[in-house]
Amino acid sequence: MTNQLIEDLQWRGLLYQQTDAEGMEKLLNEESVSLYVGVDPTADSMHIGHIVPLLTLRRFQQAGHRPVLLVGGATGMIGDPSGRSSERNLLTTAQIEKNVEGLKAQMERIFDFSEGENGAILVNNYDWVGEMSVIDFLRDYGKLVNVNYLLAKDTIASRLETGISFTEFTYTILQGLDFNHLYDNHNVRIQVGGSDQWGNITTGLEVIRKTHDEEAKAFGITIPLVTKADGTKFGKTAGGAVWLDAEKTSPYEFYQFWINTADADVVKYLKIFTFLSRAEIEELEVAVQEEPHLRKAQKTLASEMTKLIHGEEGLQQAERITAALFSGDLKALSVDEMKVAFAGVPSVEIGKEDKNIVDLIVDAGISSSKRQAREDVTNGAISINGEKITDLEYTVDAKDRLEDAFAIIRRGKKKYHMVKFI
Repeated sequence: MTNQLIEDLQWRGLLYQQTDAEGMEKLLNEESVSLYVGVDPTADSMHIGHIVPLLTLRRFQQAGHRPVLLVGGATGMIGDPSGRSSERNLLTTAQIEKNVEGLKAQMERIFDFSEGENGAILVNNYDWVGEMSVIDFLRDYGKLVNVNYLLAKDTIASRLETGISFTEFTYTILQGLDFNHLYDNHNVRIQVGGSDQWGNITTGLEVIRKTHDEEAKAFGITIPLVTKADGTKFGKTAGGAVWLDAEKTSPYEFYQFWINTADADVVKYLKIFTFLSRAEIEELEVAVQEEPHLRKAQKTLASEMTKLIHGEEGLQQAERITAALFSGDLKALSVDEMKVAFAGVPSVEIGKEDKNIVDLIVDAGISSSKRQAREDVTNGAISINGEKITDLEYTVDAKDRLEDAFAIIRRGKKKYHMVKFI
């Protein structure tokens, strides 16, 4: 019997590799299981490229299975060689602890941690690896994995020419140790990971097989790398990665990333990232084909993702800023929202002394000459903080300085500038 969850994952394009597709499907049809995803705390925030395995695990939770979320307090100190051409910089214990707290808060946005049969559990592998002696590690686990087996792993083989330390060489064994520990202590039967984690997942199955007399029912699945239709890397903008942390990527910037998705990608992303039903996504797919100018699919994607990661309040702020910029009604925004909205616009610093509007926009480089500046003001092309200025004798002074520090000046319909007063 085909498992509905597996069928849905296949339709969404979320299954890349499976160690035993038939065995896992049989297991999922017979019982509710625990399964895990591991995230190393190499930073205090995840970016959107990290969350596909987590969102996939959430789908298992919705189907009645228990997610076990492993934060790698120990493995984060070692460094995963996957997808890298050189050694990672080692983090301090204090950095790791700070990062772990950041990741925990983000996972609580995605998963249901309520008590119950399938409430999510958060674990840290430092709790069982941190106290292990070198002798115990080498005797109990080092003996289980042959060096030739490790050298055949893509993540290790790809580093042999450029060099790999013994520290990173042992990373895959530590991950195998984790899977074995969770199998024994939390009845975890499945590990989910990105496509670059295949080697680590299969090492875990090897360790479980060698440490159990009975036929171990453990499985691994990986998720394909998300790409754009034009072949460019997903999750990057001109400003860098799109982070889940609101301090690094504001809810407005996060919303804008998703709403700017190309028509060629939007249905694919709705399948991968949202929890909308198949019928809802297929309806939006028709809208992309028949009414692309309305951008219904993009608006839905942006709304669903922003609400998931930043909550209803974050979504409302993002929509408020978007609407204000579209209409040009900046008065609808708070000072803090203006800072967020115009963080990326051209800015210039000038002194705090009171200035005539014409002199100011010339000094700030907003108009090219005094003649042009006078024309711009007279024609109603200049506004300060959302207020149109048409008086050539207008003086820009303290009343126009938001927080006594900056003003947003617009020339024409869409050319915004931030003037910082120093």
